[in-house]
Amino acid sequence: MPRILTLLALLALPLAGARAETIMVSNEKDNSITVLDGATLKPVRTVKVGERPRGIVLSQDGRFLYVCAGDSDRVDVVDTTSWKVVRHLPSGSDPERAALHPDGRRLYVANEDDNLVTVVDVERGVVLQEIPVGVEPEGMGLSPDGRYVVNTSETTNMAHVIDTGSGKIIANILVGARPRYALWQPDGKRFWVSSEIGGTLSLISAEDWKVVAQVGFSIPGVPREAIQPVGMAFSRDAGKLFVALGPANRVAVVDVATREVQRMLLVGQRVWNLALSADGTRLYTTNGVSNDLSVLDIEAMRVTRSVPVGQSPWGVVVKP
Repeated sequence: MPRILTLLALLALPLAGARAETIMVSNEKDNSITVLDGATLKPVRTVKVGERPRGIVLSQDGRFLYVCAGDSDRVDVVDTTSWKVVRHLPSGSDPERAALHPDGRRLYVANEDDNLVTVVDVERGVVLQEIPVGVEPEGMGLSPDGRYVVNTSETTNMAHVIDTGSGKIIANILVGARPRYALWQPDGKRFWVSSEIGGTLSLISAEDWKVVAQVGFSIPGVPREAIQPVGMAFSRDAGKLFVALGPANRVAVVDVATREVQRMLLVGQRVWNLALSADGTRLYTTNGVSNDLSVLDIEAMRVTRSVPVGQSPWGVVVKP
C-alpha cells in the first residue's frame, strides 16, 4: 500500500506543477490589482495602486509588475514577492498600455492624452525618449527580437512601426477604425492589429509593412456594432489566435494559417483582454461589466469557471 500511495503522489506532481502560477488582474474602477492562485483559481490578495490601472506587464523574471495608472500619470511598480508598490515611474500623461523590451530595461508606454510613446528606463526610473505618434495611442507590441515596437493610434486609425534603435517611426499603416491592440507572431514575420470600431483584425507583414489580410467577425443575433475586437493572445503553438470581442461577450478562435474564424466562445460581459496559462491549457479573460475572470479550457473549448475580481477588470498577466 505505501508503494501505491507513493506512486500516486508522484503522478500528481506534474499536474500540481502545471497550476503553480499566479494570475494578476488590473481593476480599472477600484484602483487595484487582484492576485489569484492558479491552482485554486481563488483571489488571494488585493494590491492598491494608482488611479485607473489598465495595462499591466511583468518583468522578465516575474519579480515586478508594471502597472499603467492612467489617471495618476505614472507607472506603478509592484514587487510580486512583498505585493507592495515599491516605485513610481514617470510615464507621461494618461498611460494606457506598455510593453517591455527584451533587454528588460526599456518600457514603452502609450500616452493617450499626449499622443506620445514614452520610453522609460525601469532601472534608473528616467524617461529616455518621447516619440510623437498618432492621436490617442494605445496598443503597444514589441517584435520578438526587440527591433521594432508597434503603437496603434485609436483616432488616427494607424499602426506606427518604431525602430527601437533610433526611436524613429519607419512606417505608418492604415488599419480599421479605432485600433486597440498589436500582437506579433512568434516568428517575427508578421503582426496582428485589432480594430474595435472597425470590427476587424489586420495582418501586417514585417517585410514591407503592408496589410496582407483582414479578418472580420459575425455572430448570429448579435448586432454588428457590438462586435468589438480588442485583446488578443496566441495558443501555445501559435496555431490559434484568441480575440476578445468586447460587448459581444465572446472570444473568437481564429486559425492563424487559414485566417478562418473557427469558433465563438461565450464568456463574461464586455471582455477586454486575455492571457494564456503557463502550461497553455487555459485562457483567462477579463470581463469589464460582469466584474469577473472567465477561465476557458482550451482543449474542451468552453468556459469552466467564472471568478469574481475587482470593479471593471481590464488587464491580465500570468506569472509561472
